[in-house]
Amino acid sequence: MKVNIILIMIFLIIILLIFSNLIVSNNFDKNGYIVYCPCMGRFGNQMEHFLGALTFAKSLERTLILPPLVEYLPGKPSAVMVDYDTYFQVKPLEEYHRVITMRNFMKNLSNVVWPKEKRYAFCWSPRNSVYDSSAPTGCQAKDGNPFGPFWDNFNIEFVGDVYYGDIPGGYYLSSYKSIEEWKLRFPVKDYPVLAFTSAPGHFPAREKDRYLQKYIRWSSKITSQAKKFIDTYLSRPFVGIHLRNDIDWIRVCEHINPSSSTPLFSSEQCTGINNLKGQLTKEVCLPSKKTILEDLSKIVEEKNIKSIFVSSDKDHMIEELNDHLKIYNVTAYKLKDNNPYVSLAILQSSNHFIGNCVSTFTAFVTRSREFSKASASRPTTFFGFNPTVKKRKIEL
Repeated sequence: MKVNIILIMIFLIIILLIFSNLIVSNNFDKNGYIVYCPCMGRFGNQMEHFLGALTFAKSLERTLILPPLVEYLPGKPSAVMVDYDTYFQVKPLEEYHRVITMRNFMKNLSNVVWPKEKRYAFCWSPRNSVYDSSAPTGCQAKDGNPFGPFWDNFNIEFVGDVYYGDIPGGYYLSSYKSIEEWKLRFPVKDYPVLAFTSAPGHFPAREKDRYLQKYIRWSSKITSQAKKFIDTYLSRPFVGIHLRNDIDWIRVCEHINPSSSTPLFSSEQCTGINNLKGQLTKEVCLPSKKTILEDLSKIVEEKNIKSIFVSSDKDHMIEELNDHLKIYNVTAYKLKDNNPYVSLAILQSSNHFIGNCVSTFTAFVTRSREFSKASASRPTTFFGFNPTVKKRKIEL
């Protein structure tokens, strides 16, 4: 009797496994998937890359596995991974292309779709390990922080490396021919998932990819926190400002060459392509307190501003701002916990936004405002920058 019960239980388990595999096989994307490590820089840089990765996935008709955001917290020796849907909605992205969170994919699809023997790391070309001189050249997909912690977060081990640097244009899919090259070289049956050691997208985001920002929308948690702060402290119309002034930023701005047209980080958001709207200067990159106070006073007076919201990586200048603007009866505020995501949501909602021309953090806000329905009534400007339109020379 016991033997029969055991046999029945084994039979039921087998049937259950077969049935679950059939469900998975009907739900997975037969065109394959793309995943990557957003391991180059902090939030602003990661989101610049994200836009390019979205375009790349759509061009190859593969589902994009949404990687978690990589955060670097004070006192933590290793990077921390935070799921995409902690801060953003997934559904709006599906209006543009097929996506799935990495946690969802690894938990529910990976065992069937991406067997361990088909887990290859994709990179441009082989390189030496920074940490182990005896290691053979390769992608070094898990070499250092955050690379190792990112893949380890999902217990992913790679069985080999694949290089794509010899494909004309790499991941810049500018023609039908380049798209077909990827599909022919990496068929889904052999490579169900293209796992990149870094984002298959341009930095900073290309002009043609910027509009994809409209599909990136905050989660209800972030939205509600931002709304609560605005309703409690910020009388409308209010100005949102972003200040970059930490030591690392000071070093970045020291290397600016005003005569160069080469963009620095997200500087084209104000200078335009090839400096069409003006030159990038050190004062634009790292505006003085005098410039900040003058630019802000001008907007406050012109637009009858009632309050100020400040986001910064170090010095929020709250005392200086309140002292300088007291003649307008205007008060400046900041978040007590300086939560960057809630700060971004508040900046997006401001009636006028003044940002840092070079910063990718500012660029996230700039794009969000530019491609929102309220863009016409909510302008964006940049500290220390006065745009000029260059006239084209016409030869007769």
